[in-house]
Amino acid sequence: MTHPAQATLLVELLTEELPPKALQRLGDAFAEGLAQRLAARGLTDAAPLFERFATPRRLAVTIQDVRAVAAEKQLREKVLPVSVALDAQGQPTAPLAKKLAALGFPDFPLEQLERASDGKAEAFFLSHTAPGITLAEGLQAALDETLAKLPIPKVMTYQRGDGTNVQFVRPVHRLTVLHGQHVVPVTAFGIDADDTTLGHRFLSDGLVALQHADTYAQTLRQRGHVLASFSERRDTIRTQLLAQADGDTVVMPDALLDEVTALVEWPAVYACRFEDEFLQVPQECLILTMQTNQKYFALTDASGKLRSRFLLVSNLETTTPGDIIEGNERVVRPRLADAKFFFEQDQKKPLAQRVPLLANVVYHNKLGSALQRTERIEALAGAIATLAGADVALAQRAAHLAKADLLTDMVGEFPELQGTMGTWYARHDGEPEEVALACSEHYQPRFSGDALPASTTGAVVALADKLETLVGIWGIGLQPTGEKDPFALRRHALGVLRLLLEKPWSLDLLELLHTAHAQFSALPHVTDSTAAIYDFCMDRLRGLLRERSYAAGEIDAVLALSPTRLDDIVERLNAVREFAALPEAASLAAANKRISNILKKADGSSKSGVQPTLLLEAAEKALYAQLEQVTPHVQAQLAARQYTGALSALAALREPVDAFFNEVMVNADDPALRANRLALLGALHQQMNCVADISRLAA
Repeated sequence: MTHPAQATLLVELLTEELPPKALQRLGDAFAEGLAQRLAARGLTDAAPLFERFATPRRLAVTIQDVRAVAAEKQLREKVLPVSVALDAQGQPTAPLAKKLAALGFPDFPLEQLERASDGKAEAFFLSHTAPGITLAEGLQAALDETLAKLPIPKVMTYQRGDGTNVQFVRPVHRLTVLHGQHVVPVTAFGIDADDTTLGHRFLSDGLVALQHADTYAQTLRQRGHVLASFSERRDTIRTQLLAQADGDTVVMPDALLDEVTALVEWPAVYACRFEDEFLQVPQECLILTMQTNQKYFALTDASGKLRSRFLLVSNLETTTPGDIIEGNERVVRPRLADAKFFFEQDQKKPLAQRVPLLANVVYHNKLGSALQRTERIEALAGAIATLAGADVALAQRAAHLAKADLLTDMVGEFPELQGTMGTWYARHDGEPEEVALACSEHYQPRFSGDALPASTTGAVVALADKLETLVGIWGIGLQPTGEKDPFALRRHALGVLRLLLEKPWSLDLLELLHTAHAQFSALPHVTDSTAAIYDFCMDRLRGLLRERSYAAGEIDAVLALSPTRLDDIVERLNAVREFAALPEAASLAAANKRISNILKKADGSSKSGVQPTLLLEAAEKALYAQLEQVTPHVQAQLAARQYTGALSALAALREPVDAFFNEVMVNADDPALRANRLALLGALHQQMNCVADISRLAA
């Protein structure tokens, strides 16, 4: 039977159970890799439509409108330089004959070769039509390349039936390849392609024959009890979870939903219970143990309180799920009992008694123990609290206890609960609520978009914790390089910036960095990297402000002044945005840019005050008079943090500034006149840049 010119192509690789946390990534790479490589070989359009499939036991893709044979190509190939192809008498040489034969044209007439420059010398070129590659040839190459490039987390070596060693993520059992209804003769891992696959391990019977590539997903669903599409399976699980919740809220993090989707081929959700006595344990502990160890979905009521019910996603659909439910309830019980035991044991020892034991925990071999780090954070938190007008005693107490829960059994079992358990245990120990909250809040913000600490004490300790990390790790030479940032210094820097931007504090970033470095005085090998960290923070700040929709020119104008206080950055940016909309803005920005260039060449001649008696020209007198009138208003607005008003006041300077540059020679021959005019420009420059460097707004 003749192959159709174009049809849907199906490629499926059937394997042993694939690693669930990598399944979606593997499925995407498999589908996208084949689609792109077939397109590159002319077997599909440049951007083919394709559907990806990934289940615990298979990676698959269907690609629409795949050609049986790629279109012919018009090729123009360089043969040889003329100097090599022809001898002194202009006759063809042996190298020319050899080259033409190698290209597949042994008797090609010399006169039909194109003679043209290759950019360096004259050469012969051969134009010809190359036949398109067949689907079998192109797909074999595309499949080999795609399989070699899959993002496999850990390669497994296994033996085929013939004793040959094979390396892949998991053992491969079948290869199914259909172009329309025809098998494409390709191989992978020593397995020849055919038109059959396997369905669900327990709900299907034997081989499933596939009649056509277009009916792949439908056939697997109807005859194999497999939902092959990862996204469809995920949506099905989510729908079933919500249906079984019975009015409660399902605790459904995306990572858990993805992982469970990667564990089942025919999902069925069942409701289970556990004993109410376990609800005495902090619900974060119970939820985490259910998610981490058993892949269960916890349920909470309308107020967010944990229920003694949970949902499981099974790979078996049955009308009598009693054994499945009972088995899972039996399995979860010892897990919850462990959590209850850890919680009860931890409460027998107050957090304060655990702090000295941090001396036995190495923080970094160049930065000492976790206790030494705690002492640095405690001192830094006290200094920050003083500057911020916060309660120093609360800040220092919170910093003293913040890392103590690292030594508890619960955090030892579930590191994700560090901070959370500190808050629970601090409350149990009778610590002030702000101290208890700070034990968890000082880790915030943990990621982009995370909330800042709600309590003042938590915010102070969070700032101290992040500054200590930045200064210490950077000081021993472990600053981020390229894409590598093992100590998450970018995240810590963003945390510092957000705290200084969004909290009502008037704190100086450089002063804070110097104060943080002072805590390492006992470690002389920790270099003072304050300037480098400040620059690093400014780079992060640019990105943070761009995310808040400020224009690059607006950001440059404000940050060009190298601000060290960040609490008014947003106000300055808004003022710059409003100033830029004024009709006078463009002219003043251009003038300020010109003034900056003049003053750079003046070698400090502008530092002296303006002498009114040396103002000779009418234009410079007018500018001086207008500047004298505007300056008090600008400074008053500046003192009141009315930055829009300060910049708006500068609009009155446009005409005298334009007249000055049109009528006055700044670099006068008389040194006194020149110095006085530079001083006038210096005073003008100072006022024009009081909020931001408006020259950065010039086109």
